[in-house]
Amino acid sequence: MNSFKIRFVMVSAAIVLMLLCMAGAALAQQAPGNLLSNSPVTGRAIELASVMTILSLAPGLVVMMTSFTRFVIAFSFLRSSIGLQSTPANLVLISLSMFMTLYVMAPTFDQAWGMGIRPLMTAQISDMEAYSKISAPFRSFMLKQVRPKDLQLFEDLSRTDATPAAQPGEEEQVDMRTLVPAFMISELRRGFEIGFLIALPFLVIDMIVATVTMSMGMMMLPPSVISLPIKVLFFVLVDGWNILVGSLVRSVY
Repeated sequence: MNSFKIRFVMVSAAIVLMLLCMAGAALAQQAPGNLLSNSPVTGRAIELASVMTILSLAPGLVVMMTSFTRFVIAFSFLRSSIGLQSTPANLVLISLSMFMTLYVMAPTFDQAWGMGIRPLMTAQISDMEAYSKISAPFRSFMLKQVRPKDLQLFEDLSRTDATPAAQPGEEEQVDMRTLVPAFMISELRRGFEIGFLIALPFLVIDMIVATVTMSMGMMMLPPSVISLPIKVLFFVLVDGWNILVGSLVRSVY
């Protein structure tokens, strides 16, 4: 377990390095030439400021390229559909989503570690080669999950007259700055689709309880007072956590 934690931290740092390389490539394309002085002190100071800025955003950047978004949205829909305000707590839902993400992304992390991070640490490959090898597993994972419609949207938004459209079979050449936001909105869509399926049976229970209470003349009794324990009991009896977690993990593969 400790080795896996170390590996996860190293992969997270590698993603940060990958994003720094992406930013550097973008600056090189947009502003060819020397924008800064050749002073090594100035360069080191700017590099340090850039690294500190990216590290502060590292958790969010890692979440962007994994299935964490899908999991946490589904759990939020579950809590809202049952009618519970703060149970389970946000810490519990986020922790469960994080460990599920680690389980699902383990093969991707292992590939990034073996192909890019370990050779980079032993000085077997250069920084740019490491960027390519580290980004390849994440690119492959996101391309399997992203909707072609969402990817086409961001390609159209970022395309200029000098930028040719990606041809079939050239998906590996998709820019990460285009792929990451397309992957995120695809995950948001899937999270809401799963949330709708989660909310539907609880909505039926609410409608049945409301109809029964109204027919019995209980005008002053809120239906949620009766439906809440029924929904909790229903979710426990069908072994809801087992079904939901298993379905979410299988939805990624």
